[in-house]
Amino acid sequence: MALLIQSEIVVSQETDQRPMAEPPASEAFSTAGNPEVSSPPAMERVYRHRLPVRISHWLNVPFLIILIMSGLQIFNAHPALYWGDRSDRDQPMLSIRSVQADSGETKGITTILGHYFDTTGVLGYSNGMRRAFPDWATIPSAKWLAMGRQWHLFFAWLFVINGLIFTAYAFASRHAARDLTPTGKDWRGIGKSLKDHLSLRHPSGEEAKRYNVLQKLAYAAILFIVAPLIVLTGLAMSPTIDIAFPWILIILGGRQAARTIHFVACFSFVSFIVIHVFQVILTGSFNNIRSMVTGWSIIKREEVRHEA
Repeated sequence: MALLIQSEIVVSQETDQRPMAEPPASEAFSTAGNPEVSSPPAMERVYRHRLPVRISHWLNVPFLIILIMSGLQIFNAHPALYWGDRSDRDQPMLSIRSVQADSGETKGITTILGHYFDTTGVLGYSNGMRRAFPDWATIPSAKWLAMGRQWHLFFAWLFVINGLIFTAYAFASRHAARDLTPTGKDWRGIGKSLKDHLSLRHPSGEEAKRYNVLQKLAYAAILFIVAPLIVLTGLAMSPTIDIAFPWILIILGGRQAARTIHFVACFSFVSFIVIHVFQVILTGSFNNIRSMVTGWSIIKREEVRHEA
């Protein structure tokens, strides 16, 4: 069974639209003698993550880790990707293997669309072992295809059930429609949002309570593109499903094409997680983790400038 994911599970910064913040922490002070004085930024306590979001998020942390690592174990049994319905070992789209150099040294070689890269020590050959992904990246760590499949299948079902429950909640609460659909204002500000992200500037005040356009697009892509694609390609690799629904493989272009799409979609999701974790660290690990544990987040209000 393939990696099944749910949408917008790892990050969900849901803002309660009702006034739930504490009174501003700033205090009045004298500005006499100063032509222009900035009051210190006030801190606002905002209820950001509701209970279903928090439960789903923390359940998916171990689910995702195990699914990805067991998926790499399965890939190690045949570390190559092709297009179509059959394996053409002479023309793989991607392959990770070990080769013996003329000097007798063993090297790890990764081939992508005919281009060769020396990945010794990471992919192909590491820790004195010939294997695509190293032992620390797979579950179980030893080469054990059967057990890897069992881990993958079991946690895939847990993951998809959790995903379905969360998705039902997201639509029933109108979170998906309200928070993930870009508005006209969002589209007009996409250039500024992209520039701010590239320069590592992040919104504050009222803007920090909402998704920006890049967040909405990223979460919507996970929800409506990556998640369905991983589920569909995972099902397509099941012989039982192929017999019952042969049209799935026809749509995807064959069994090997489905495997390739599944692999690419999986690593698209991994990239999404890496960026998410980076942003969590960049914008304040303690505050972000606390908000995902308790639901409450501290947001700094925008500075208010006073003229004397």
